[in-house]
Amino acid sequence: MKKLVIFDLDGTLLNSIYDLGEACNYALRKMGFAQHPIPAYNYMVGNGVRKLMERAQPDADPQTIEMLLKNFREYYDDHCTDATKPYVGIPELLKALTDEGVKIAVASNKYQAAVTKIINHYFSDIPFVSVLGQSNNRPVKPDPSIVFEILSECPTPKSEVLYVGDSGVDIETARRACVDSVGVTWGFRPVSELKDAYADEIVGVPAEILKIVKGDKNLS
Repeated sequence: MKKLVIFDLDGTLLNSIYDLGEACNYALRKMGFAQHPIPAYNYMVGNGVRKLMERAQPDADPQTIEMLLKNFREYYDDHCTDATKPYVGIPELLKALTDEGVKIAVASNKYQAAVTKIINHYFSDIPFVSVLGQSNNRPVKPDPSIVFEILSECPTPKSEVLYVGDSGVDIETARRACVDSVGVTWGFRPVSELKDAYADEIVGVPAEILKIVKGDKNLS
């Protein structure tokens, strides 16, 4: 049985692509750049907001990227819960895990202030042992430092840790941290990306994660 489950946030716990895309389009529009259709952002997010700006405006110089970041946060800080919502079955999964005595944590590449606000808004009743977002003192995923920081806050043998995410970035993070990984199919990226990243297991509904955690379903 797993004792600690670490979840990615965007595309795993929450469908946040519309609010992320709207914030990025606001930042682009404010500086006179072309905007992108919301579905295009499925392939731009995942490596932090700075990388999102670089992908949205690939020809921009560093100073322009800084302005885009400022504009993004100006909008997103006030609109990050406009259309974002938990995926079906996620609230029930989180409650079931905590009821089983399993510790849960969040590891996100989104900046910390937004992560904290969003978690408090959607999951105020869930006792996460750690909620970590992007920090200037730590590299973004797939660097495994965020997993190690969670393990320092909640010491757990790696064999008893499960990392859950929706992208190759997440699966690579788990691999580098030497913990088991589960890729979810309801997020922003295709199943092929999870397979190419060698996810230990791929699931289509949140309830399957509980089975894996309890040992009722073996990892591949």
